[in-house]
Parts: sequence; structure tokens; C-alpha cells
Amino acid sequence: MPIKESRKTSQVKRISSVIKNGMFLYGLKNRLALIGIEIMPYYWVQEEFEPCAEPKIKGDVSEFKLRELSLDELMFVSKGIQNLQIDLLKKEYEECWMCLGLEHNNEIAAYNLITNKEINFFDKVFPIKNNEAYLSSMWTFHDFRGRNLAPYLRYKSYQLLKEHGRDTKYSISEYFNKSTIKFKNKLNSKHLKLYIYIGLFGKFKGNYLLKSYTGK
Repeated sequence: MPIKESRKTSQVKRISSVIKNGMFLYGLKNRLALIGIEIMPYYWVQEEFEPCAEPKIKGDVSEFKLRELSLDELMFVSKGIQNLQIDLLKKEYEECWMCLGLEHNNEIAAYNLITNKEINFFDKVFPIKNNEAYLSSMWTFHDFRGRNLAPYLRYKSYQLLKEHGRDTKYSISEYFNKSTIKFKNKLNSKHLKLYIYIGLFGKFKGNYLLKSYTGK
């Protein structure tokens, strides 16, 4: 008979997992933002800095279909996401170039927003050239997590962008969001620069370069 895990042991494991995945500091950052103190270190990333192989997903890949999502579809499938600001997602969709989704048996499993315009991130402007693209919001729905869909959808986005003559891809990764950094690393992505944004009570705002690794 299996031994039931004690509540105390279970809590310790959960806390350990949160710290290991960088979510403790990520959560602390969000709590500070509620009182007007914004501290956000982030990477400017070039995705697929070197060519990568197509990621393998768990399950039958033929059951997934890649297609563009309409605004109505995105709003419908995203309304249940906790802490998501629907109005900001709508604005991001309206300003993006395309929204790619992975569909499984008529259900959206994941989506990815892509833009071909310059990026303004907390008043820090990143130019986007004609052969470049920026990959922004990425989301895998709960029922489909653990199947490696984020790297797979990202890779399919790279292929589609290449068909449109955009072979250089950028994104931003928050320093404390280790899960995002982990899935991008699977795709041979590279940190180019490390910045920090600081905002104090809506009166002081600034972006600062902490470290430059290479390139842009």
C-alpha cells in the first residue's frame, strides 16, 4: 500500500518547485507592482539563433492543425485564463501581424502572436526590419500542457515566417520567467541583451541596459 504524502511534505515540495522554477521572485515582482513599484529585468532574445530540429510532441502530431485565429476566437478561448487582461490581449491582437493557433479536435490547444512592426516595451523601442519578426504572447491551455506544444508551435511559426522572407526572429523573456526561457532554449535561442525596467509610483520610469551579450 502506498504511503500517503503528509500535508507538510507536500507543501515543502510545492514551495521548492516554485523557487526552482523562478516563480517566487516572479510573484514577488507582481506583488510589488500592485503598490506602484515595478522592477522588471528582461532579455532581448534572438530565437533560433542557430537552426534547430523540429521539436517532438507527446501524442499524434497528425491530430494537430496549424491555422490563424480570428479575434473572436482568441477572445473566446482566452476568457478563462487567470490574471489575463483581455483588453490588453485584444489591443495586442489588433496590432499584430498574425495569430497562429494549434487546433486539436476542434479545440485550440495553444496560440502565438506575431508582429512585423517595431516593438515598444515600456517606452524602450526595438526596431523590426523587413526580414525580421517579433514573437509575443504565447499560451498553452491547461489540458494540453506537458506535451511540448510551445516549442512545436514556435518552430512552426519560424517556418511560416521564413516563407514570408522573415528569417530573423526576436522576442522578450522576463528574467524570472524560467519556463519561458527553458522552452526557448530548446529552439537554440540566444540572449542578446539584458535590460531592467524600473517604475516608481507612476512618476519615475526608466529602461537600463545591464549587459550586452552580442549583436543587436
